[in-house]
Amino acid sequence: MNESDTKGAVHLAINAGVASVLFDRPSARNAMTWSMYERLNQICEQLKTDLSVRVVTFRGAGGQAFVAGTDIEQFTTFRSGEDGVAYEKQIDQCIARLESLPMPTVAVIEGWTIGGGLAIATACDFRIATAGSRFGVPIAKTLGNCLSVANLSRLSAVFGIPRVKRMLMLAEVLNTEEALACGFLLQAVEAGKIDVLLDTLCERLGALASITQGVSKEGLRRLVSNSLPPDEDLIRQCYGSADFREGVIAFVGKRSPVWTGK
Repeated sequence: MNESDTKGAVHLAINAGVASVLFDRPSARNAMTWSMYERLNQICEQLKTDLSVRVVTFRGAGGQAFVAGTDIEQFTTFRSGEDGVAYEKQIDQCIARLESLPMPTVAVIEGWTIGGGLAIATACDFRIATAGSRFGVPIAKTLGNCLSVANLSRLSAVFGIPRVKRMLMLAEVLNTEEALACGFLLQAVEAGKIDVLLDTLCERLGALASITQGVSKEGLRRLVSNSLPPDEDLIRQCYGSADFREGVIAFVGKRSPVWTGK
């Protein structure tokens, strides 16, 4: 694997008013590295003032995954709960930039959409997917970390608290049918039809009043994010635990973690 495959990349292309963002690390199901998050930040900063862009799409390379979370090997450098607090702040800032884009955003989902990938997709205004895609945050099984309250709020707004509890506390991964039924997905189609669906949706969004779209999505964003409670104590407790360290070591070592509740 070359250096580009290891670090991954996030590409931006703009054509006829549609900005296409591609998460490009298919060898790792597009799991996000620090450099990929930084590039996503840069792209969102660039797009937020580009009046020529009417719609932004986000997609994973390879056709097997949207984004399968954050690359877990990066957590091997964490030494205390403070590292977790800093990490969650970094992720919150990145997701907030994406969520605050003034134009409509569409997540194009093909396959696994896990952890940080689910957070990215949830921050988009609309989500379309191929049949057989999967959605979840199975960290109670894999890593033993947690989500920020901001991301919990976003997930709860589209999935509902009972489903979010299933994803987080039971480590359940939801299928396309349930994600469609609860309104998380706008539409689901067979793999060969998603490009046609995307083109139709972008054309429809691009033909409508952009100011109305922008102020409407910002008003809804404020409703979801208004008066979020503090969460650093919760994040510090989780990332500072022996269970989190065990989860990282077990994942890197390709074995099942042994949880102790400490």
